[in-house]
Amino acid sequence: MPLVLIGLLGGLITGVSPCILPVLPLVFLGGGSPTADGGLPAAARRRPFLVVLGLVTSFAAFTLFGTLLLSALHVPSDLIRCLGLGALVLLGLALVFPALEGVIERPFTRLPQPSVRPGGSGFGLGLALGAVFVPCAGPVLAAITVAGSTGRVGVDTLLLTVSFAVGCAIPLLVFALAGREVVARVRAFQRHQRVVRVASGIVMIVLAVALALNVTDAIQRAIPDYTTSIGNSLGRGLDSTGSDAKAPVGLSTCQAAAYTGDDQLRDCGPAPEFTGIEQWLNTGGASPTISGLSGKVVLVDFWAYSCINCQRELPHAQAWYSRYAETGLVVVGVHTPEYAFEHEAANVADGAARLGLRFPIALDNDDATWDAYGNESWPAAYLIDATGEIRHVSIGEGDYDGEEQLIRQLLEAANPGVTLPAVTDVADTTPHDVAQSPEMYLGSERTQYFTGNASYPDGTGTFHFPAQLEPSHYALDGTWTASEESLLAGAGARIELSYHASSVYLDVGGTGTLTVTAGGTTRMIAVEGAPNIYPVASSGAPADGTVTIALSEGLAAYSFTFG
Repeated sequence: MPLVLIGLLGGLITGVSPCILPVLPLVFLGGGSPTADGGLPAAARRRPFLVVLGLVTSFAAFTLFGTLLLSALHVPSDLIRCLGLGALVLLGLALVFPALEGVIERPFTRLPQPSVRPGGSGFGLGLALGAVFVPCAGPVLAAITVAGSTGRVGVDTLLLTVSFAVGCAIPLLVFALAGREVVARVRAFQRHQRVVRVASGIVMIVLAVALALNVTDAIQRAIPDYTTSIGNSLGRGLDSTGSDAKAPVGLSTCQAAAYTGDDQLRDCGPAPEFTGIEQWLNTGGASPTISGLSGKVVLVDFWAYSCINCQRELPHAQAWYSRYAETGLVVVGVHTPEYAFEHEAANVADGAARLGLRFPIALDNDDATWDAYGNESWPAAYLIDATGEIRHVSIGEGDYDGEEQLIRQLLEAANPGVTLPAVTDVADTTPHDVAQSPEMYLGSERTQYFTGNASYPDGTGTFHFPAQLEPSHYALDGTWTASEESLLAGAGARIELSYHASSVYLDVGGTGTLTVTAGGTTRMIAVEGAPNIYPVASSGAPADGTVTIALSEGLAAYSFTFG
C-alpha cells in the first residue's frame, strides 16, 4: 500500500508540473466536436477519457519495456520517439486535409473501436502522445525507468508504474474534460468546427516539430519546477518501501552513519557474498569468496578506474594492503563500471596498473555485487571483521587515518598479541574547498553544466562559443558528435571550461592531441588508448579559472573532474 500511494502521489505531482506543458495543448483540445445545437455526441463525450487512457498506457508500456524491446530488435534507441513524432505529424495533417484522413481511416475500418483514426475515439492520439511524453524524471519515475532498462520488472515495479500512471492521468483528465466543455459551450467553436479542426492539426504538427528540435526543453527549463522538493520527499519514502535493490537494514544504518563522518566500529550485519562477478584480476585464476576469507579482515572497496575520487582514495587502500597483508588484511576492489568503456577487462587492468593496484579486483559488470551491498556511490569501502560481519562503512574520500585505526583494531581482535607494523604515510589529497566545481559529464544524457543550462541531442552538430561563460560551466565550438556518454571531436572541436578548483582533469580516449590554453600559455598533451583522465589545468590552491582545449578529430571526451 505505501508503494501504491507513493506512485499515485508521484503521478499526481507530475501531472501538475511544468513537465506536461508540451502535451497539454493536445490534451486540452482532445474533446469531441459539438453537434449543431451545441451538444456532444456519445463518442465525443468518451474521447477525453480515451485520449488520456492511450497516453498513460503507451507511456507506461514504453517506459517499462521499450528499452529491452529495442535492444532485442537491434534498432536505434530513439525509434519509439521517432515513430510517435511521425504519428503526430500524420494525425495533424489528417485534421488539416480531410482527403488524407480518409486514406488513414481506410485500413482501420474493419477494426473494432478504439481506432487510431484522427476523428475517432482519441485512443490513437493518446498512444502517439504517450510515445513522446517525457515527464520530469523524479525519484519515483527514475525507479520505474531503471527497473525497465535493466529488466528488473517485478510485482513492485508494476504496482509502482500503474499507480504512477493513474496519478498522472487524473490531472490530465481534468484538462481534457475542461477542453471538451469549452468546445461544447463556446459558440465560436460550434460555428467554426472546420477551423477548429484545422487549428488542432496545426498545433499537433507544431508540437511534433518542437519536440523533435527540443524547443520544448527550453520552455520547461525557463519555468521553475515547483514540485521538486515534494518529489524528493517521495523519493525518500520510496527508499523506505524497499521497492528497489537495497541494503539490509543493519547495513543501511551504517551507510547512513558514513555520511556523518562516523569513525566507530558498528555491527552492520553479515557481509553479502560476491555475486555475478564476470572476471577476477590479480588472483592467479582464483575466485575469492567472503566465506573463504573467514578469519581474515577484509576491506571491500567499490571503485571505477576513471573516477577521480577513486584515484585519490585507492593509493590508501593499496598502502594498507601492502602494509598489513602479512598480518591478516585482504583488500578486494570491486570494479563496478560507470561508463560503457569501463566494462572492458583490458581497460580495467590498464587502469589498475597505472594506479599500482596489486590487490584482488572483481569485475562487477552487471552491478550484482553493487546491488547486494545496496551501494550507491564511488568510492565506498566496507570493512569486514574476521567473522564475516561488516563493522564499518566509508563513503567518499578522506579520514584515512581514522579508517586505518579501525583496520588495526580488527586485526588485533582477530590475532591477539599480533605485532602490527607502523601506520602508513600516504598524503591525503582530498579536496576540502566547498566551492569546488562539481563533476561535469559531457554526454547528451547529462548536460546540466552546458552553457545556458541548455542541452544537445545525439548526433552531429556545429557549436559556437558564447560571448560569456557562466561559472562552473562549459561551452563547445566546432563540430561534435554527441552520444549518451561522450562527445566525439570533429573538425575544429574545442571545449571552453570555467571552473573553481586546484586541478582539472579531462576524461578522454582515442589517439590524438589535446591543445590546452590557460593563463596565456599553450601546451600539447598526447592522448592514446582507452579513456583515461588527463590533467589539463593546475594551480597551487583552489581558484577560479578558464581553460580552452582543442581536441584532435576522433578523440572522445567523457567528463571533467576536479581536485
